[in-house]
Amino acid sequence: MLRRAVAPLLLAPLLAAGCTGGTAGGLELKVGGPFGARPTIVFPGGEPAAGLQVDELATGKGARLKTDDVAIVQYTAHVWDGRQNRLVDSSFNRGAPAAFPVGRLLPGLDRALRGRTVGSRVIAAIPPGDGFGPNPPRGVEPADELFYVVDILGAHPKGASIDGRGGELAGVRVTGGERPRLAVPATAPPARFAAKVLDRGDGRRTRAGQLVVTQYTGAIWSSRRVFDATWTTGQPKAFRIGDGSVIKAWDRALAGVPVGSRVLMIVPPSHGYGAPGRPAYGITGSDTLVFVVDVLAAY
Repeated sequence: MLRRAVAPLLLAPLLAAGCTGGTAGGLELKVGGPFGARPTIVFPGGEPAAGLQVDELATGKGARLKTDDVAIVQYTAHVWDGRQNRLVDSSFNRGAPAAFPVGRLLPGLDRALRGRTVGSRVIAAIPPGDGFGPNPPRGVEPADELFYVVDILGAHPKGASIDGRGGELAGVRVTGGERPRLAVPATAPPARFAAKVLDRGDGRRTRAGQLVVTQYTGAIWSSRRVFDATWTTGQPKAFRIGDGSVIKAWDRALAGVPVGSRVLMIVPPSHGYGAPGRPAYGITGSDTLVFVVDVLAAY
């Protein structure tokens, strides 16, 4: 719920070295370039064959993707029509990888990625029946065949968390352990933004522009009510920081924090959703928020 940016075109770490160029199996097209880099694609003449077609151009040695995992990927997506074969989406154009929730993707993309390993480059020609259906996003027609090149950079399973320490900030208490709990005092909130690293990880520091994988809980100070929590479902969420894609508090509190850290923050409206609030979550324009965030990874 923290996003302000448009989601990638997809919803209804051990790296393989070297290049992945060559003919893509029975698909009769060529995909070149190193793993993790923008691929070059040479489409054959004519339209693709009917049915879902999948190939693996590089096989990684990392974790195997399962349903409910969050896969971190670099990808490109084209409409394969045998004419322009136009590009309709690309994580490279946004400057950061994307998060693919396995089990909640296009049917054809789910089938193509489930069971693949981190470090793999997977390509898939996805017919309309395995695509977006009758209500595709802008730039795609219901009858369009799609073609994806997906490099799997990482996998984060359901329930992934940090067994971190708890702590206190401005009277807000956080318990330790893998699923921290917030306790907000029945007092007036501070007027200013504040953040504290409760448990400092030993990973690399996050940077502005990176995609950060998190587990978190958010609460409204005035009612002491939790309005959002990834720990409820156990599935991590990923957000790009430092570019205005998330609320200002997250940009300030999470940039420069080592991966593996647990962060507590007090968020006045000026660093949250401002005067409009977030009515869908019961957040008004005057509400101060509280977040505890586990930083699982950064890409």
